[in-house]
This record gives sequence, structure tokens and C-alpha cells, in this order.
Amino acid sequence: MSDAIEAQLDAIFAARDREDMRPTIDALLPIHNEHPENPRVLYELGGAYDTAGDEAEALSFYERAMERGLAGDVRRRCWLQYGSTLRNLGRIDDSLRVFARARAEFPDSVALGAFEALTFHADGRPNTALASLLVLLAEHVHAPELDRYKPALRGNADYLASLGTGDEPAHSGT
Repeated sequence: MSDAIEAQLDAIFAARDREDMRPTIDALLPIHNEHPENPRVLYELGGAYDTAGDEAEALSFYERAMERGLAGDVRRRCWLQYGSTLRNLGRIDDSLRVFARARAEFPDSVALGAFEALTFHADGRPNTALASLLVLLAEHVHAPELDRYKPALRGNADYLASLGTGDEPAHSGT
């Protein structure tokens, strides 16, 4: 993508008002009309619809952005937003699959791990959700007061992850 389009997209999002996404969407639509297959344009338009509360509209943009070769950190962000949107639409199994794939591609992403935990919780798996958050704390939060307790956090995470009772998936199928 050209630097000019990148700069234009960056400027649009720097000026956005999350409480009123209509001007952002309106600014992105002409760029999308000119570059309908550009993965970043697709991602940004999907994100704008998502933030505006039109999650169903956002899904197809996220999917097409990924199919068109979205890369790098923007790809990681797209995975996160796509998985979260699926969860918010009640498509828990699809969200779990998206987060599993995203975490395989970006295993060190704390943000993906945090939002995956929300999907575990939405799936009726609170022990798995909490265990995954404890692991994120132990592996990624660097605070002197926490350092001595990291083995205990990992041990508690292992214990919670081992619990089967009350942590079976609440949702099955699509």
C-alpha cells in the first residue's frame, strides 16, 4: 500500500470520535471505493463499523482483510477484533477457533490472550479464563512486588486449568 494511503488512514483514525463513528466511516468509504481489495482499508473500515456497533457488517471486512494478506501488527489487531466480534455476536465456537489460530500465529500477544480469556468466560469456562489470565500475568507483567509470586501464579493457573467440574464448554456447535 502506498505511504499516502497509510497516512490518510492514520489521519482519519487520529481524528475519530468513538462516540460518533459516522464521520470516520464516511471518510473511509471513498478510500474503500478506490481500493476495494486493499487489506488495511478493509480492516480499518471493518473496525469503524465494529466501533459504531454494526458488528455484523464488520465481520465481512475483517474476513476479506485477512484473505487479502493483512500482515504484521495490523493482522494481530484484526484477529483480536474479529474474534471479539464473533464472541459479541454469540458465535462462541467460531471465536474460540479464531483466537486459537491467532495465538498460534502471535503466541506472545498479551492482548490476544486477554481477549481469548473473555471468550473462554463467555463459553462458560471461568476456570480456563482465569487460568489463562494468571499465566499472562506471570509471563508478561514485570513488577517487583509480583516477581516473587510468579511461581504461585503459575501453580494456581495449572490447578485451575486442571479442574474439569464446572468448566465444561457451555456452547457446542456453531
